[in-house]
Amino acid sequence: MKSAILITYDQEDSINEAKGLCDAAGYEIVHIIQQDFLQKPKYGISGGVLERLEEISEKLRPDVIIFDEILKPSQNYNLASVLHREILDREGLILEIFESRASSAESKLQVKLAQLRYEMARAKEKVRLANMGEQPGFMGIGKFEVDVYYNDIKHRMQTIRSKLEKAGKQRELHRQGRKRMGFKTISLAGYTSAGKTTLFNKVTGESRAQSKELFTTLTTTTRRVTIDQEPFLIADTVGFISKLPAYMIDAFKSTLEELTYTDIIILVIDISDSVFELKKKFSSCMRTLSELGVEKDKIVYVLNKDDLLKQDEINRKIDILNLSENKKLISVSAKTGRNVKELKELIKNISESHNSYKFNKNSSEGVKDTLGN
Repeated sequence: MKSAILITYDQEDSINEAKGLCDAAGYEIVHIIQQDFLQKPKYGISGGVLERLEEISEKLRPDVIIFDEILKPSQNYNLASVLHREILDREGLILEIFESRASSAESKLQVKLAQLRYEMARAKEKVRLANMGEQPGFMGIGKFEVDVYYNDIKHRMQTIRSKLEKAGKQRELHRQGRKRMGFKTISLAGYTSAGKTTLFNKVTGESRAQSKELFTTLTTTTRRVTIDQEPFLIADTVGFISKLPAYMIDAFKSTLEELTYTDIIILVIDISDSVFELKKKFSSCMRTLSELGVEKDKIVYVLNKDDLLKQDEINRKIDILNLSENKKLISVSAKTGRNVKELKELIKNISESHNSYKFNKNSSEGVKDTLGN
């Protein structure tokens, strides 16, 4: 396991999430530096903190210094020049986790596309530094002219995009086939490590890999489940995370687009989180779903890990999230199975009400339902 010094925000939830990311990427944290602000122009941190970091780095000699924020290429270079260590920012760290977790051919392509987007954003700065005579070896710069370097990345991205488009068309054919066979579809969504895969296993009887580590699931898995004699298809999807750049969401569009076509979305929320974490994660999930174009009336809010709290605490958190009036809300424990049967009944009732609405709408307007086509 590689050793790392972690620079993160002085907030418990930020520290815990950053530690989780480091652990998921296989880094052992040997020291943590906590700061209120990580966006100073030259180094991200102040000169005084940099001096202290230099001393600690010389003493502990870590393999990498992880910066829990998005760094500009110039900031990355400035830090590496002073510290003589590999600098890994939040985006780079998440990409390393994605790369290690990608198992299917499609998810590997998605990760490669995200990596190239990350590289492209830094291409100009790398070339500028090389032309100045700098040798930022930690960035892996070659002796490319800017247009050759840039065009090489663009060409590779285009090749991957065309492969992902083919996969998307195949997915569309599967959707049409499922609709013809009369299957209703359910997708699990939520913040990473909220317990989506545990709930997926409990509902389907599967035994997919589940872990407290972040991003256990990168490849969408779909299984058939029967609820009160009606067949459904349920899919587990990649988890969301705060400060996930738009290009990473874009890279996983072909997987995440399932959420826009699905009949019901189960948004899994870890109700055992602190109020601060709960609000941050919930708003991050809702923002991501909105960016993907998901309709709010498709969402069922599932408060997971309710076995860890008393009912009055759960009610208080429901109020904080402004969900107290929402009828598509249920608290469960995916671990113990509590209320999972009731969740299935809720899904069945919602599906029946959707069917009734579509029937009435089609009868009165003569409109053919074209969902998923």
